[in-house]
Amino acid sequence: MNYPKFYDEVEAIKLQDPLSAILGTFEKGEYEIGYIDVVKSAGHSCPTVAGAYLITQKALEILYPEQRAVRGDIDVSFKEELDYGVAGVIANVVSHITGATDKSGFKGLGEKFARHSLMHFGVNITSSARFIRVDTQESVEVVYDPSLVPASAEMMPIMKKMNLGDATPQEIQLFGQLWQERVAKIFQNKDKVIEVLKK
Repeated sequence: MNYPKFYDEVEAIKLQDPLSAILGTFEKGEYEIGYIDVVKSAGHSCPTVAGAYLITQKALEILYPEQRAVRGDIDVSFKEELDYGVAGVIANVVSHITGATDKSGFKGLGEKFARHSLMHFGVNITSSARFIRVDTQESVEVVYDPSLVPASAEMMPIMKKMNLGDATPQEIQLFGQLWQERVAKIFQNKDKVIEVLKK
């Protein structure tokens, strides 16, 4: 499997999942989710997928300092409705990492380990997303702005040619290369594109 090597260089998110421990999936329920994992789940790598990964990573670092984040114990809210723009793409990545879902999620074992009703849309917040640690009710809001890392000027002319079916194989390959170079730069400038509004 060939892919851009920076995927493996992105810091993985360390998790502890009580449900996983109970079901004997991972010892102590401990595992990591890396950028390559969410790329496989999304089927592609783009600024939106990268941003969803980064806002989740930053929020969990703040909510769980010096310990693994507890998957399934994190409530997430978005200001956009689910069907607006790329909200669904972002939500899928955040859900993959945190376990949080809306009504469609896991109903739990007895009264424990439920994952449903932990994700909300159309919430009155000004940030990209709000994360709440369920056990302590500590919250953090995070803003992501990928425009601070602009795309290469070479991309738009190629995109127009691709839409018309006129792009050469070489141009299509270059487009993909430039696209992933921007994603890599977003990770390299994560402190620039991510802002924490409150702790």
